[in-house]
Amino acid sequence: MTFWVIKVLSTTIGETFADYLTVNVGLGPAVTDAVMIAVLVVALVIQFRTRAYTPWIYWLCVVLVSIVGTQLTDFFTDTLGVSLYISTAVFAVVLAVVFAVWYRQERTLAIASIDTPRREAFYWGAILTTFALGTAAGDLATEALSLGFRNGVLIFGGLILATWVSYHLGAGQVLTFWIAYVLTRPLGASLGDLLTQDKDFGGLGLGASVTSLLFFATILVLVIREQVLVSRHGVAVKGAGPLGGHRQDYIWAAAAVVAVALAGWALRPAGDTTQTAEPAVITNAQPGAQAGAPAAPPRQAHPTSKLGNLGKFAVIVTDVNAKVAKNDLVGGKARVKDLEVAWDDAEAGLKPRDSAKWHQLDDQIDAVLTALRESNPVQSDCASTVATLMTTLNQFDGVR
Repeated sequence: MTFWVIKVLSTTIGETFADYLTVNVGLGPAVTDAVMIAVLVVALVIQFRTRAYTPWIYWLCVVLVSIVGTQLTDFFTDTLGVSLYISTAVFAVVLAVVFAVWYRQERTLAIASIDTPRREAFYWGAILTTFALGTAAGDLATEALSLGFRNGVLIFGGLILATWVSYHLGAGQVLTFWIAYVLTRPLGASLGDLLTQDKDFGGLGLGASVTSLLFFATILVLVIREQVLVSRHGVAVKGAGPLGGHRQDYIWAAAAVVAVALAGWALRPAGDTTQTAEPAVITNAQPGAQAGAPAAPPRQAHPTSKLGNLGKFAVIVTDVNAKVAKNDLVGGKARVKDLEVAWDDAEAGLKPRDSAKWHQLDDQIDAVLTALRESNPVQSDCASTVATLMTTLNQFDGVR
């Protein structure tokens, strides 16, 4: 049971850490992808050279595979523009091929039988594909089908429960294990979004940093326990159950879940979670307006799209617009970082509401980021991209 708790928590860690490097640190997707793949290769080399099960290196590989698997799906959908329907189908076929070749070569898919380098290679290939498939299937459900992360927690949690019940009713252990392994990826992502997203977007508002630290601390405790048990008792005999016994395993798993829940409740932002935020006031500034010109009167947001009130993003764009108008492109570049971080943090809450309009804004924000981050940015280009973005934000917020 602790295995599955660590697996779900590591999924969230993997996703938030990659986003942190890409957006907050500013490495960008290309550099982040290269760094994570390189680190994964090093970790897998250590894993393959380790003769016995070593919990810390095994779970490090799982977290890194989670990151790379997520990045693989994001590359297909965000960079290449492949439909989530297609990517989900493709990864499902790839996983089926991996299993077919694995079974044809080894006559088993059981993880308890992984005792040769070739079988371990098949195992990690399958693991990587399950993360990619789980990411695509989860995004398909929560974004393309607009189910949202709250429903995602219920749906994927329910499917895992149904898989567990099927196993206890006589379904094959190998089949139910791999089904559950695929489903834990979208469950972990939905759970992470539920905890990190702002209350305005339906989340609990803990934020990515707090959630990541909370999950990392829980994983660290459980993995240290696993390492101590392995050092004390050796690797468990196949079929003998978890080290320390089933009862101890369930107790630790339950304690981890309770600890996460209580810590999340204690760390939740103060305030009445039932209140709806007041609509933000958006300054309908004219793009490229000269410094010292009289500002247009503030306008109240009256959302015209399913995305809802986008006022907090418009406030940042208004600041960027003012700096660009003064030809303070360095200041505009610094301020637009706030927009990038805020937009990325809100993706899981906004994208399921209206994927088409979200992508429209996302493309326009990327254009602003690109213009301001040129080695020699041109004021007119920056002003044009900011003006386009402001016009769209005002249109979606009902501000003319």
